[in-house]
Amino acid sequence: MSQFELPADRPAIMGILNVTPDSFSDGGLYQSRQAAIAHALSMRDQGADVIDIGGESTRPGAAPVEAEVEIARTIPVVTELANRGIPVSIDTSKAAVAKAAIEAGAHIVNDVTALSDPAMAELCNLSGCTVCLMHMQGTPRTMQLAPAYQDVVAEVLTFLLQRARRLALPKEQIWIDPGIGFGKTTEQNLALIRATDVFVASGYPVLVGISRKSFLGRILGTETEPAPLEERLEGSLVLAAQAQLAGARILRVHDVAATRRAVRVTQAFRNQQPI
Repeated sequence: MSQFELPADRPAIMGILNVTPDSFSDGGLYQSRQAAIAHALSMRDQGADVIDIGGESTRPGAAPVEAEVEIARTIPVVTELANRGIPVSIDTSKAAVAKAAIEAGAHIVNDVTALSDPAMAELCNLSGCTVCLMHMQGTPRTMQLAPAYQDVVAEVLTFLLQRARRLALPKEQIWIDPGIGFGKTTEQNLALIRATDVFVASGYPVLVGISRKSFLGRILGTETEPAPLEERLEGSLVLAAQAQLAGARILRVHDVAATRRAVRVTQAFRNQQPI
């Protein structure tokens, strides 16, 4: 398997493609194969380095779906994009779905449950794919009911490092994701973003997914009347830039063109010279 290589001088931009009826931001928009592929190609043209394809919603309160449903939703799109030479990530927690996606040409497994399926680690070790491990307290159905931590940064980092040890892969092929918005309050999310450098210091590439998250809606609006999705772009970009400055290597986003521009400006600011 050829490996996906992260850019050396900036974060990789991972474009989100949900082929689901119920994802929080774009559910139902890209259920048809034609619509999904068109959106993926648009994100590629806007500067996405990799397309993350998901067939099961992980929004708060979402119900699980069977592996067969995920496979039917995702694999035709994975196959088409891989055949076009576009790097693909499969967003799944099921080893059966990941196996089908790898066979169809996916380079990356993005597991929001960090190897909860006992077969996932073995599959990824055998295939040699890149793996992203994300932290989530609880399940999508329950994660936002009452998230609680003694020390959110320490607990999330410890969990991710423990899961990373299950993989017999080079360190650069194991990405860690603190799971912004997955079983965390607004303050806990902000604490994790502030501590991006702590996760970076682990030596694993760090993925940060902030784009359009509900905690941004609460910051920009109120707890009871959060700002709508279309008003969360600026907040997403501000925190993406903070993560970039702290050393995040991958940004998972809906708004590819805007994020790519923000990354370029942030990189110029950090380098103190134009790029």
